[in-house]
Amino acid sequence: MKKVGIILDKLYFDHDNGMGHPESQHRLVAILDMLNQTGLRDEVINLKPRDATKEEICLVHDERYYDSIRSTKGKIRVFLDPDTSTCPVSFEAAVRASGGMLSAIDGVINKDIDSAFAIVRPPGHHAERNRAMGFCIFNSVAVGASYVLKAHSLNRVLIVDWDLHHGNGTQNMFYDSTDVLYFSTHQFPYYPGTGSVREVGLGNGTGFTINVPLDVGMGDIEYMKIFFEILNPIMEQFRPEIILVSAGFDTFYDDPLGGMSVTPEGFAQMTRFLKEAAEKYCGGKIVFILEGGYNLDGLWLSTKEVIEELLEKKRTDYSDLNGINKADNAIRIVKGVHSLYWRF
Repeated sequence: MKKVGIILDKLYFDHDNGMGHPESQHRLVAILDMLNQTGLRDEVINLKPRDATKEEICLVHDERYYDSIRSTKGKIRVFLDPDTSTCPVSFEAAVRASGGMLSAIDGVINKDIDSAFAIVRPPGHHAERNRAMGFCIFNSVAVGASYVLKAHSLNRVLIVDWDLHHGNGTQNMFYDSTDVLYFSTHQFPYYPGTGSVREVGLGNGTGFTINVPLDVGMGDIEYMKIFFEILNPIMEQFRPEIILVSAGFDTFYDDPLGGMSVTPEGFAQMTRFLKEAAEKYCGGKIVFILEGGYNLDGLWLSTKEVIEELLEKKRTDYSDLNGINKADNAIRIVKGVHSLYWRF
């Protein structure tokens, strides 16, 4: 069985957005219950997360922004935007969320584990260089990508973002980079309003941002078709040295904030696809980090499928992709735009 590292910490539960907020500690309670009820807690390796340093977080965030978040420490409630607020321990939780991602990355690169899943709060992919938004404070996947380039001297990082919402912060932090390729599938138009197919990068980084904007109702077949027809040929040319996954589960078919139709098996299929890609291109180095997902039953079921796939307790079949594919038009448009930069 593969060695899968899990990052969890009490601070992730203690971060509190306020009564009735969809991004609550109940999300992690559901995942922890799954780990305990299924016995997976005894089959994964529990990694101790560290705190990211100011220098590490400021690889992608402005120093003044970091200081402004630190100034919320101990304050009862500070609203950072209409959807995002802090409680007295939110700064510590956000620092440890980013640090948990770094601990997971170190474990995979140092070969202590085969893969990792950082189950953290607050999420991060909406956080911009100098502002919080969309429940996100520090952009942990972006911190991780920059850390990989600097601390581990890798040169090609692939970020795959399957969250329902476009990861505007992650995109913008690497928009002119050739070292980090950002690939996003997302409901469009929808919050945060970014992620058009025409957003392809800037300067030398043109072509290294691949957005696949989707109508509502896309499910397992559509996502796998997108992975096979767009992501697969791009990976063959980019040849990533590590894959980081912004794993949002709000594409689950019954998520209260979403309109997609992905099943738990669909998340297993995507996990298997990316795990096999990591084995092919980068010695198996792959790290998942929790982003969205607000249906508690969906989180319970879907994270179970992801972890079991990483453990190789199961090998989900994705060979039957012959059903009705509602993403054909989106795939055609993305290929048309990116044929200037990649061979399909």
